[in-house]
Amino acid sequence: MPQPIRIAIAGALGRMGRQMVEAVAADPRLELAARFHRSGSAGEGLVERDEALALADVVIDFTTPSASAELARVCAARGGPALVIGSTGFETAELDAIAEAATKIALVRSGSYSLGLNMLTGLVEQAARALAADDCDIEILEAHHRMKVDAPSGTALMLGEAAASGRGVALEDVARRSRDGITGPRLPGEIGLAVVRGGSIIGEHSVGFLLDGEVLTLSHSAGDRSMFANGAIAAALWVAGQHPGEYDMRDVLDIRR
Repeated sequence: MPQPIRIAIAGALGRMGRQMVEAVAADPRLELAARFHRSGSAGEGLVERDEALALADVVIDFTTPSASAELARVCAARGGPALVIGSTGFETAELDAIAEAATKIALVRSGSYSLGLNMLTGLVEQAARALAADDCDIEILEAHHRMKVDAPSGTALMLGEAAASGRGVALEDVARRSRDGITGPRLPGEIGLAVVRGGSIIGEHSVGFLLDGEVLTLSHSAGDRSMFANGAIAAALWVAGQHPGEYDMRDVLDIRR
């Protein structure tokens, strides 16, 4: 029987950190090697970051964009461990830092670790490729709980990137993130992104393909946060031993075209 992959959990006291600790501890393919949080955080069994990195084959990180970028830099400088990054809302400089780290270590970064949402991403790209921009408008709607701090969600942007890729354009060139007042007619080729925040919604995402006389809607509803933990575990099992590079869940699921 192969040796379990040693996992360290970053942000172990956070909501997703606690979920990941439980999921890793319950999986016989994995060993919960270390838990760490912000420097100086108190908690039974917590260790400092550098000690955790020395004990792990893979770090699973659902923290903040700045913390994830710094963690990637530190892991790259020491030649490992590999990373699974679930933070969203990155600034360009933070993404650049992660891309630089990926020249030295293997890491998976995704806007969502839901297996279903990543399958949805592939379907969105296929539909956008098949339906011409002049004939079909694309609108993305996402809803999350009141405590989520970034908008649009990383998953909504992931879906937007998939739609833009299907059309052969860059999302930043066609995204329309809000409409207010007298906006004029909708421009051909726009990809709209709308946001709802409230209550305890775990995550709702839909992509509408609006044609004259009909609407195609592809959607996903999150029922339980365990789905994110399951996807992150799949990513950790896959990334251990991979060559340096920045990967996403389509690589993990082998559904990249």
